[in-house]
Amino acid sequence: MSYSEPFFSIVILHWRGTDLLQRCLQALEAQSFTGYELILLDNGSQDFPKALPVKFKQPVKLLRSEENLGFAAGNNLAAEQAEGQYLVLLNNDAYPKPDWLSVLHAAAQKHPQHFFASRLLKAEAPQVLDGEWNVYHVSGLAWRKNHNAALSQAQSEPKQVLSACAAAAAYPLEAFRAIGGFDPDYFAYMEDLDLDLRLQAAGYPCLYLPTALVNHQGSASTGARSAFQLYHGHRNLIYTFVKNMPGIFFWLLLPLHILANLIYVIASLGMHEGKALRQGKLAALLSLGPLWAKRRQVQEKRKAGAWQLMRRMDWNPLSPFVKLGFR
Repeated sequence: MSYSEPFFSIVILHWRGTDLLQRCLQALEAQSFTGYELILLDNGSQDFPKALPVKFKQPVKLLRSEENLGFAAGNNLAAEQAEGQYLVLLNNDAYPKPDWLSVLHAAAQKHPQHFFASRLLKAEAPQVLDGEWNVYHVSGLAWRKNHNAALSQAQSEPKQVLSACAAAAAYPLEAFRAIGGFDPDYFAYMEDLDLDLRLQAAGYPCLYLPTALVNHQGSASTGARSAFQLYHGHRNLIYTFVKNMPGIFFWLLLPLHILANLIYVIASLGMHEGKALRQGKLAALLSLGPLWAKRRQVQEKRKAGAWQLMRRMDWNPLSPFVKLGFR
């Protein structure tokens, strides 16, 4: 199927890992749905290929940043060039199955004004889930649903959820631009959850598509539980709660959020990179003034009722211990 104008604008950021990028582009070129344009940003990398390893029939826009803008600002920059109806984000270590875009296209036709989450599988162990959607707990903690679980535990039917993992997700371009895209202050980690909470608040629901299959390497660029990940993840955890927890629920749940952060700070004393976690928490506390100004903007623009957002969050007090643990 071909289109005179692209239905999807697919954005891929590249910082490092040319072998990952080649595998990603090969998977994209093999898609059965061909109504897309590709926007590829060299995000301050040192190893961007001189020539693309894959020949595309579709339009390809190559962008270059001299410095690493991070996931948030990098995608914002690339999205400025998008001309499709939907903005599709794809990590360079994510390898979609051939019918991935076809599934997204069918869902977009049936469910307009939605954004969509894909099913992520471990790239080297496809019988293991890398995650299905982002879970947001009322304490302010977050994780990917069924991360590291057996494929047999996966949700079998489409489901209304709160947030999509932006390693492989699709958003109405108009909605993405209407809410201002990603918050560039996040740089990386949890920026997708922040974006999705703002989309939900603006009246755009998220649908998880279990047949939108993507193999995902995961943390291929930054490393799992690296100092970089711990700093940005735990700083942005506080950012997200302050900005997005709606109405009176912010004050009701603030003690629980503080407790969760204190437990992590104590646990960090026994972590190899624990200092980075504590530095992230401190950086968030030092940013509370600007954060509160952002909160006012988010809450003033909110169209969805507070309970409409809260009912899609996880309220189980045991979930953080079961899903995350404290290492």
